[in-house]
Amino acid sequence: MKSKQKRSVSEFNNELQLSGFKVFQIEADSPSTRTYSRKDFYKICLTTGKSVIHYADRSYEAEGTILFFGNPHIPYSWETLSTHYVGYTCLFSEEFLQLSDRAESLQQSPLFRIGGTPILHITEAQRQFLNGLFEKMIEEQASDYAHKDDLIRNYIQLVLHEAMKLKPSENYSRHSNAALRIARVFLELLERQFPIESPDQPLPLRTAQEYADNLAVHVNHLNRSLKEVTGKSTSTLINERIVSEAKAILLHTDWNVSDVAYALGFKYPTYFNNFFKKMTGATPTTIREQLV
Repeated sequence: MKSKQKRSVSEFNNELQLSGFKVFQIEADSPSTRTYSRKDFYKICLTTGKSVIHYADRSYEAEGTILFFGNPHIPYSWETLSTHYVGYTCLFSEEFLQLSDRAESLQQSPLFRIGGTPILHITEAQRQFLNGLFEKMIEEQASDYAHKDDLIRNYIQLVLHEAMKLKPSENYSRHSNAALRIARVFLELLERQFPIESPDQPLPLRTAQEYADNLAVHVNHLNRSLKEVTGKSTSTLINERIVSEAKAILLHTDWNVSDVAYALGFKYPTYFNNFFKKMTGATPTTIREQLV
């Protein structure tokens, strides 16, 4: 692996926390294995070479040019088998992609859905087109243009739309175990609680027990399934989604903090403030000022 390509994904965490986005070119000169782990951001890879990708409880053999879509709730590892392996990687948070408007969650996209097929085969013509989009992202990332984030979001959307035109490769396994099925329906139910449109219509489901009751499973079974698939507890997934919605409300509305707290199921604003600061390291007011 060339020195400029040896940086692990974890080294980008600080930048991702600030910008919510990172794109870079990859080039390997020998086979390698990346450690099986859970990521904290969405990932799109355009790669050419031979590899084996272990995604949740499944493994995929890939040869030629592929698009890979990594969901932050799914642990995975990547073995490159080719002596020469090239391509691009784009990392981004859902908040970064949806900053301009409160669009449908990426969890609802077939490209990132739990239990779906995360790999698409790409033709040479498609590879050339997608290469150009990734190169544009790299160019804008390094530019001083004031609205470069908007351009980058547009390029990511173009990649996603191009991928949506394709059908998942039929030679890949479609096996999904019970834990994956439970995780998928839980995350779909979680997403259906959002967006919150009015303080007068507060969050319907707030606790792990309420979700378990709604899904007709024992709360411990739900938690074990989510831990197995995502590496996170039920409460952690709920809390992270609430924080994401809180940021969206703070950015896109003029609701006061008390209204935001009530809408998200908190009895008192102080409870919400303490929760938000524990999760983000900053108060809702501070985050609103930073986002705006």
